[in-house]
Amino acid sequence: MNALKQSFNLVASSYEKYRPLYPDQLYKDIFTYTDLQPSAKLLEIGCGTGKATGGFIEQGFSNITCIEYGKNLAKFTQEKFAANPNIRIIHTSFEDWHSDDQYDLAFSGTAFHFIPAETGYPKTASLLKKEAVSAFFWFTHIASDESVYQSIRTVYQEHAPHLNDSLIPNKEDFIKERSALTLESDHFHQLLVKTYTWEQIYTPHDYIGLLNTHSEHQILPQEQKGFLFSGIERAILKHGKSITKKHAVVLFLARKK
Repeated sequence: MNALKQSFNLVASSYEKYRPLYPDQLYKDIFTYTDLQPSAKLLEIGCGTGKATGGFIEQGFSNITCIEYGKNLAKFTQEKFAANPNIRIIHTSFEDWHSDDQYDLAFSGTAFHFIPAETGYPKTASLLKKEAVSAFFWFTHIASDESVYQSIRTVYQEHAPHLNDSLIPNKEDFIKERSALTLESDHFHQLLVKTYTWEQIYTPHDYIGLLNTHSEHQILPQEQKGFLFSGIERAILKHGKSITKKHAVVLFLARKK
């Protein structure tokens, strides 16, 4: 798990370039659930390159403490938001970080799964004010039966069969699992789950750039990764000059008991 957590640290600029932003409606749904004011104190767990951080800043929130395990990612995000003095980037793991502050909202974008649930949920609750809210959201995979994706699966089967997307839990299973973890911690209730989907067109180069920001791809040996990505590029070009990917984000909102 530690290698996976650190993998993003090696591709900070690529993560910023190729990972899509979270949809505007996600932030609107968070604010509807929480009724937060712009002066609220927010805690972000695993800010990466500040994709989610920026979404909150655009909505007028500027009092944000961001915890980031990756040194390069923390430096990148610190520089990105240097003009915002109340955006604090702390380079440490969430598990090792300690604070006496209490927050109105804790949020995390595609990062909270790196923290063991038995540690993450109780610690998050301890850092929240009474009846404050956790907003954890993830990109989840949606498999496609289109011919181009069938060709890509053949490439995975040859060069990295353990990464074949048929092995990835579907969106429904992910929601079921993460909902259970949220409520079983016994620190949160009033769970609300929201899902957002959209399509995005990629050139072969950009699609491979996106894949290379995923931790399981990033930690592949260079030679194996080279063969895999070359095969994926050829598979896409057999079907056209671009590939359409369906993105999905699932948001889990819950209130501290």
